[in-house]
Parts: sequence; C-alpha cells; structure tokens
Amino acid sequence: MNFSYKSDIGQVRQRNEDYVGLFKNQAGIRFAVVADGLGGHRGGDVASEMAVSHLGYQFETTKFTDPHVGAKWLEQQVKQENQLILQRANQFSDLSGMGTTLVCALFFGKQAVLANIGDSRGYLLRDKKLFQLTEDHSLVNELVKRGQISSEEARHHPQKNIITRTLGVSDEAVLDQQLIELQAGDLLLLCTDGLTNMLEDSQLLKILQNPVSLADKCEILIRQANAAGGKDNITVLTAAIQDKVEVAGK
Repeated sequence: MNFSYKSDIGQVRQRNEDYVGLFKNQAGIRFAVVADGLGGHRGGDVASEMAVSHLGYQFETTKFTDPHVGAKWLEQQVKQENQLILQRANQFSDLSGMGTTLVCALFFGKQAVLANIGDSRGYLLRDKKLFQLTEDHSLVNELVKRGQISSEEARHHPQKNIITRTLGVSDEAVLDQQLIELQAGDLLLLCTDGLTNMLEDSQLLKILQNPVSLADKCEILIRQANAAGGKDNITVLTAAIQDKVEVAGK
C-alpha cells in the first residue's frame, strides 16, 4: 500500500486544530488517523493531537493481524481516550469543553476496518466511482435522514457545525465501524470537513482520478479547497491499494 497525507490551516482560522498520523504495529499492520478539534471550542487542537498521538502510540505496541481483534482494540482504545480527554478538560479551565472528531482505518491486506465519530469522512474510489463510506454524526444529517431538509440544503444550513457525536465533551464515545473488502486499484480518502464543506463530491472524484502521485492528489485537494474559500482547517489522507493486494502483516 501507498500512503500520503497533508494538513493545512486554511484561509480563515488562526490555528490548525486538525491532526493526522500514520502508524505501524509490530506485525506490520498500518493505522491511519485523522482528527478535527471541535471548532469554536478551546483546546480543540489539544484534543485532536491527544487522540491521534495516544491511539498511534498504543497501536505501535500491538501485534494483532486479525481485523476483528483490531476492531475490538480500537473500540476499547477510543473509550479510554475519551476519558483521558475529559480528564484533561476538567483539569484546565482553558480546555473546558474540548473535543474532536475522528476518522481512521486499520489496513489488513485485503480488508480494512474503517471507523468514525463526528463529521470527518471516509471515501472509497473504485472503478471510477466515489462512495462516501462514513455517515456524518451531525444535526443536519439527522434532518436529512428525517426528510426535513435536502442534501443541498444541508450544505448551507446555519446549524451545519453542530456535531451529535464526538470524542471528548460527553461521557459516551460511540464509534461507527465497518469492515471493507479491498480490491486492487482502490483508493481510500480520509478527510476533515474543511475539505468536504468546500468541494463537491464530483470535484473530489475528478481530483482523485487525476493520474498523479498520492502526494500531488493531497496537494491539489487542499489547494482547491483553499481556492474555494478555505473556511476551515483542511486535512486529507490517501491510501492506495496496489495492483496486488498484500497479505496482512507482510
């Protein structure tokens, strides 16, 4: 597999509250993590860095090669990290109310465990089609599911930034997880809403299909999001499945 990632402050924010990391455990399994500190909350950058750094550090000590074991490990670790973020927020008044979204993937050769909490997303490019694999945990998405607003109305809704599930803030951290069967030629994109609020899925598809390197794809995604306004921090991570899908741990 090949990976590339990049994070950018955008055109409006005073600091970057996104955080991204790529890790490998002792069996050679890879773990990609993208987090978006909650905008408007003090300590959002602290929460996102804590989540990525702590999860990555713990992952590097593991030896598992089974996706189901990995999924259970991730669920347990996210719950523990939620408590750590809450404890830190309670210790320091300037960090009160901090939290973060999370989208991450564990790669096991022909399979991947994709997980998310909040509105950072995971996409799959396969056979020239782009699929959003994750579901936003947000107020506007709930309104769309109930048929109260359209998907287009959701893009510009005044309450678009209200997140219904986070890491931190609440005692509960409920993670969505799914097992993905990978194929040669697949490309997985993990990203924060600083990208998806600026670019339509059709634009993402065009850029991801561009026959350039993964690093260049990341650069172009961020450049075009900034050109569209760059109203938030922008973080992207791409993972390309090579022509021959590797066996987990190799």
